[in-house]
Amino acid sequence: MKRVQDKVVLITGAASGVGKADALLLAAEGARVVLGDIDRKAGQALATEIGANALFVELDVAEEEHWQRAIEQTLAQFGRLDVLVNNAAICPLGTIEQTSLQQWRSVLRVNADGYFLGCKYAIEAMKQNEHGGSIIMMSSVAALGGLAPMCSYSSSKGAVTALTRNVAIHCKNSGYRIRCNSIHPDGIWTPMTQALVPDLDPAALGIGDNPMARMCMPEDVANMVLFLASDESRFINGAELRIDNAQMISGIAAGTPTQFKSEQQ
Repeated sequence: MKRVQDKVVLITGAASGVGKADALLLAAEGARVVLGDIDRKAGQALATEIGANALFVELDVAEEEHWQRAIEQTLAQFGRLDVLVNNAAICPLGTIEQTSLQQWRSVLRVNADGYFLGCKYAIEAMKQNEHGGSIIMMSSVAALGGLAPMCSYSSSKGAVTALTRNVAIHCKNSGYRIRCNSIHPDGIWTPMTQALVPDLDPAALGIGDNPMARMCMPEDVANMVLFLASDESRFINGAELRIDNAQMISGIAAGTPTQFKSEQQ
């Protein structure tokens, strides 16, 4: 039996990066995947690649009506929702002194408002399930240790982490059997990250088998998502799960590679 056989999983930001890795792995493990993204072309292409067990929905996570429509389409196509992967995010650079109010609001709109709306509407769908469900929140070590060049991003991920705890205890106290956990990578080698460090030699932060690695691959995160989506994690709720190769406990987690491209350039 595959690990998430017949589970219905909605993934935001599914057209590329970590979301795409999540979708491919979960589908390979038997899930029916709903691919939410604003990139219609890439999202539909991925749905075609996966086949009959995939559905693309155009989803701007910060728009409430988009969430309402996405949940309706999910239920119409597959009959229920078992897992939500709140993954979509934006990550502009800017210290507290450099960050404008406009940037702050645009980041919180996607990274905080979007996750709130996802949880709100996923709970409404999942609480109808006899077996409940799992909500998986993509946070960051920036929420736990701070990251000076990413003021708005770090703050938004702090909101995600606190929201995770709130959702977990609310669902437990309500008897919904819906779990909610957050994942905290240090860095993931995705197109979004590569755009922030365009001149960085991947070896500088460590990729793959380097024992000092800070950058994991999207598949490393997808493996954690698979575990949290599966019944193997049935007693894990309200947890903060780091994927950082011990970076947070190494004493230099707040360090930042000098190769980050400044927004002021």
